[in-house]
Amino acid sequence: MFVLIVGGGNTGSYLAKMLLEGGHTVRVVEERAAVLEKLRAEIPAESIVSGDGSSPITLEAAGVLKANVLAAVTGSDETNLVITSLGRFEFNVPRVIARVNNPKNAWLFTREMGVDVTLNQAEILGRLIAEEMSLGDMMTLLKLHRGEFSLIEEKVYPTAPAAGKALREINLPAECTIIAIIRNQEMLIPRGDTALRPADEVLALVHSSKLKQLADLLGPTEPIVRK
Repeated sequence: MFVLIVGGGNTGSYLAKMLLEGGHTVRVVEERAAVLEKLRAEIPAESIVSGDGSSPITLEAAGVLKANVLAAVTGSDETNLVITSLGRFEFNVPRVIARVNNPKNAWLFTREMGVDVTLNQAEILGRLIAEEMSLGDMMTLLKLHRGEFSLIEEKVYPTAPAAGKALREINLPAECTIIAIIRNQEMLIPRGDTALRPADEVLALVHSSKLKQLADLLGPTEPIVRK
């Protein structure tokens, strides 16, 4: 996969290093001299493009016409919107991602502006905190489809309503699928007659609106009092 990143600050450089380690082709566009110097110490020179990422000429030189993904992660929301609009409407990049720096500007980052996925760090953090407070020990491993679905991990409590029951006996919420069960360091493929045991670790794909229902099935019947 070829990913074009505009903005070589902390977010851009971390993203580039992670993708490069995953075997992807990456180009990072940056124009600030001090940031370029820092980038050259962190990623290969061939992955760095010096120039204004909001310029169509610079984007073409960086390979935007071949990009599978364009990520606009500069520190300016206005610049990121210019880049996403160019990526989608001028160069037809299949997937366009934008960083939101000021949460008050989040309403601007829409598909009409060329944005497929918005990285609003304040909103993401707020939602994660709210989920952690409401879902007990359920852990969110991955967000999918613009955050509508989550891959979660939850341990079955001894007093859970689902403990000791076969999967076909459990009234799982709609839009929820148990993918795997980890028991004694071994992974089990779930089937209808598979019974959940206390301490089983359940991996499930579930819609965000059903997380609480699943947590209620797998967690304790009474709230845990933390001392």
